Amino acid sequence: MFKNKTLLITGGTGSFGNAMLKGFLNSELKEIRIFSRDEKKQEDMRIEYKNDKLNFVIGDIRNFDDINHAMAGVDFVFHAAALKQVPSCEFYPMQAVQTNIQGAENVLEAAARNNVSRVVVLSTDKAVYPINAMGISKAMMEKLAVSKARDPRVKMNEAVITSTRYGNVMCSRGSIIPLFIKQIKEGKPLTITNPNMTRFMMSLEDSVDLVMFAFLNGQPGDIFVQKSPAATIETLAQALKELFNADNEIKIIGERHAEKMYETLCSKEEMAKAEDLGDFYRIPADFRDLNYTKYIQQDGPKLSIDEYNSDNTHRLDVEELKKLLLTLDYVQKELAS
Repeated sequence: MFKNKTLLITGGTGSFGNAMLKGFLNSELKEIRIFSRDEKKQEDMRIEYKNDKLNFVIGDIRNFDDINHAMAGVDFVFHAAALKQVPSCEFYPMQAVQTNIQGAENVLEAAARNNVSRVVVLSTDKAVYPINAMGISKAMMEKLAVSKARDPRVKMNEAVITSTRYGNVMCSRGSIIPLFIKQIKEGKPLTITNPNMTRFMMSLEDSVDLVMFAFLNGQPGDIFVQKSPAATIETLAQALKELFNADNEIKIIGERHAEKMYETLCSKEEMAKAEDLGDFYRIPADFRDLNYTKYIQQDGPKLSIDEYNSDNTHRLDVEELKKLLLTLDYVQKELAS
């Protein structure tokens, strides 16, 4: 299905874009377009990969003309461009609105106008029961994706728009593991918000697997979740200290703005209708129209007792987490240096 096709990755200079390229550079894709507004990172990638399949486009998803122009002739889209830092979005919520909501609408509308056949948008666990601006904006992005999947133009072209939702991606840019390693190497205290706070632990490869699963198996409006283990922040800090044979003290600094004690990947309402696919959950979209009186439902889905969150999934201990951390290229390089 990839032969002579063109793939566009928005925010493609980020951690996800680089991870995705590893699998696609040797595929039969004709062209891979990297769309972002960071010319320095684009130049770094151009020099690193030296691959004729890559086409770098400078632009901003906030500007419809930018993304609409870049979408011409595209077959597939992975939409990864976003503002992801919770505190930054909390202090500048309109920036989250403009990128994560309006920017996503621009991407989806450009895809509809250019007859793109498959779109996967990348969301987050923070979109479930959102309490912060980042999560709220991502939840709205998911709603936009489902709405666009209903669009007559999209349905006429038999295009598929799906969403993926995942937890913390280990070693991604701006995440906690690179910070802890930096603090260990500099002999500084490891700053922990709350030692009992739990987070899902996913690798970049896991996030790529999830997007590819959604891409290959998704129906219009689906949301896909990958089952993942979790760990407390204290366990993560202890595992890294042991790996690096460090004795840095741990400093509790308290929760940051709008942080949760645990994150949720599937709400109770979603679990009631979710399809268990082994390593994944598929949450189907509701494609009824607004005339609810037309629909008579005798036995609706019973509300699930449990949501799926980082507090009730498999909890990694220090030894399990150390083993997982050692599979990550970033950690291996830092240990070697």
